Formats: sequence, C-alpha cells, structure tokens
Amino acid sequence: MKITVIAAAAALFAAPAFADGHASGDAEAGEAIYAKNCKSCHMIVDADGETIVKGGRAGPNQYGLFGRVLGSQEGFRYSKGLVALGETGAVWDEPSFVAWVQDPSSYLTDQLGKRERSKMSYKLRDEQDAADIWAYLVAVGPASN
Repeated sequence: MKITVIAAAAALFAAPAFADGHASGDAEAGEAIYAKNCKSCHMIVDADGETIVKGGRAGPNQYGLFGRVLGSQEGFRYSKGLVALGETGAVWDEPSFVAWVQDPSSYLTDQLGKRERSKMSYKLRDEQDAADIWAYLVAVGPASN
C-alpha cells in the first residue's frame, strides 16, 4: 500500500515536469478543460488498452499525440485535408495543436494553401486553454516523447 501511494505521488509530480519539456501550458488545468470540451468526442487509451479518459469515438484516440503524424491514427477516417497535410510529414506539436483546435478548417486551409474543411467542427477559441490541453495530453502520453 505504502509503495503504491509513493508511486502514485511520484507520477503526479513527474507529469507536469515532463509536460514542461514539450508544452508551455498547465497540465492540471488542461485535464479539467479536456473533460469539459474534448472527451465528448475523444478518448485517451494507452498502447496497452488501459483507459485514461473514457470518451466518445467521434474523434481519434489522443494518446501519444505528441510527435504523431497528422491524420495517421489507425482505424480512424480523417478528412482529406488532414491526411494530405500528414503526407507532407507534419506532426503534432504545441503550435500545430493550438492552431488546430482554435479553428480546424482554417488551419488546414492555411497549411495547405487551398480551401479545406475539417471533420472537427468544434473550435476552442482560448489560446491558453488550448496550450493547457496540449500540456495535459503530453503529460498523459508515453514517457518516450
């Protein structure tokens, strides 16, 4: 019991430090924002099948998003524009994620230089909220990132 509590506490304190290396936001704040704005469409399930966040299936699993090629999650049908952008080698990082969630279709249009529509219609307008969600996703992602 004592070891489990110590391990849980260590993981809790390590997550924000890990996120700091790849994210400017607040992972703890991002967890609450994710629960309110994202989990109705997205889930977070790790590589072993363990559920981190039970959510909807309208959007792809967001586990391991950091460094993933855009539009490449197995088993999910993305918009043509997101797949095309992924084919350029574009990967998810904080700037791309923050811009994407603020206006997905505009992000695709800007990146590809032609009008594109995203399947994701939700827009998270607050840039800090987007950065906080990114920090949370990085913190709950695989430690190898």
